[in-house]
Amino acid sequence: MTRTGGDVVVETLTALGVSHVFGIPGQNALALFDAIGRSGLTFVSSRVENNSAFGADGYARATGEVGVLFLSTGPGALTALGALQEAYATGVPLLVIASQVPRDGIGLRRGMLHQLDDQQRSALNVTKSTALARNAGQLPSLLADAWALARSAPAGPTWVEIPQDVLEEPTDVPPVGPVGGAAVQRAPRWDLVREAGALLNTAQRPVILAGGGVRRSSGGPRALVALAETLDAPVVSTVGGKGAIPFDHPLSAGSWIEDRYTTELLEDADVLLVVGTAIGEVTSNYFTFAPRGRLIHIDAEVRVLEANHPALAIHADAATALGALSAEPLSVCSRESGARVAADLRDAVQDRLTGQDLAAELGLMRDLRAATPAAAQTFWDMTIAAYWAWSAWDPCDGEFHSAQGAGGLGFAFPAAVAAAVGTGTRTLAVSGDGGAMYSIAELATVRQHDADVTWLIVDDGGYGILREYMTGAFGKATATELARPDFVALAESFGVPAHLATLDDVGEIVAGTFTTRGPAVVVLPALLRMFAAT
Repeated sequence: MTRTGGDVVVETLTALGVSHVFGIPGQNALALFDAIGRSGLTFVSSRVENNSAFGADGYARATGEVGVLFLSTGPGALTALGALQEAYATGVPLLVIASQVPRDGIGLRRGMLHQLDDQQRSALNVTKSTALARNAGQLPSLLADAWALARSAPAGPTWVEIPQDVLEEPTDVPPVGPVGGAAVQRAPRWDLVREAGALLNTAQRPVILAGGGVRRSSGGPRALVALAETLDAPVVSTVGGKGAIPFDHPLSAGSWIEDRYTTELLEDADVLLVVGTAIGEVTSNYFTFAPRGRLIHIDAEVRVLEANHPALAIHADAATALGALSAEPLSVCSRESGARVAADLRDAVQDRLTGQDLAAELGLMRDLRAATPAAAQTFWDMTIAAYWAWSAWDPCDGEFHSAQGAGGLGFAFPAAVAAAVGTGTRTLAVSGDGGAMYSIAELATVRQHDADVTWLIVDDGGYGILREYMTGAFGKATATELARPDFVALAESFGVPAHLATLDDVGEIVAGTFTTRGPAVVVLPALLRMFAAT
């Protein structure tokens, strides 16, 4: 057999420990797919490139591995950019391998199919790096470097382009052996750690705000809990940080970040330790957060530091920085038990909710949580049910994944499908009817791969959260109402079992799907509304 550049790519990925790759075949990448056919890699094909990218993202979140995505040239590559924005904003490690036209057409207008003026430039806003392979000999190093960079804090997508002729040409590059690919974690400066320790030692009302950077950092949750216990400090989780500290831990103040009581707790801290979050739009309760005390801000992404508030800025990986702080001689100076503060906040939020007519929404969250196994990984689209889950959902022993990094629609289902394929366990995806239409084609994918996924579609007849926001702001909603299919009949036409649920029996139906194999769709017609946060 004559080895080609496509074989070199596959051999390099195998040397890096890759087992699954995601994407759709394309004309310029046929030699790469020919090489996959001779390898031990599992290829997971979707129906839309954006959903392939969401799939690689979901796989990476669920497994802790780098998600590998194959994109075809031009339209295929461009179609995936929206999903790559989510991975880039959230810090999910992806290695994107995009095909290119032959070398003699790059940058020219030769009328080649799929040809772009500058495909790499298209990816600059949603990747950590881009590179172009000019020959097969460059491939192992380029791919290994991109792999390492994708994993290095702050993690994120990296992009390597390979021209069609590089993939197709015979090569005498030796079979690829070990290629490295080790991630680099950023350690904190010790002078800043000492200063942070001194501030915490004087704090009487310390609070910790834990973001997604804590969850994504190896050992981050363990280091967070250890430091919180040392300081006896309550911990508020962002949406991305949900699960960094168990909800049932006495120091967990939950993740009701869109509630004014939580905002006030953060504002009242005389020292607020912020880890792995930009304190962005949602976390800051839509930029109403106005801290009165000192902030210590830890993040591996330097552009995040002090982006919204002045702070003692520590550029470091979350776990490394939290561990370094725990090594400092810290003492507890707080006026009140951290567990008491956390419990009081939770009680205050629940009392506010009790005073509102939210039986349907609270019941849905309660029933879904009871129906879903504690260890199950859940994936949530941008829909009212997900906005509730941002605050109310307890991840228990599983992982909570949401598209709130960039806020695009269509994330939940393709991400959950890939996670189920990668982990071999059933996942739960939750979408609205609007978001479901972004990924409806992946019903073919879930059936083809026979993935164990439960897809809950909450059908409110439109873009529900936009309807609510627009009505609140302008008195009426425009362009939010949608024609949609019979989701039950549509799923069944793909050979996917489907169930029509009500608010009374949706928990029972979802629970039943977790006792079966293969995909299942549950459709819940329901008009949900958000809680009042003030």
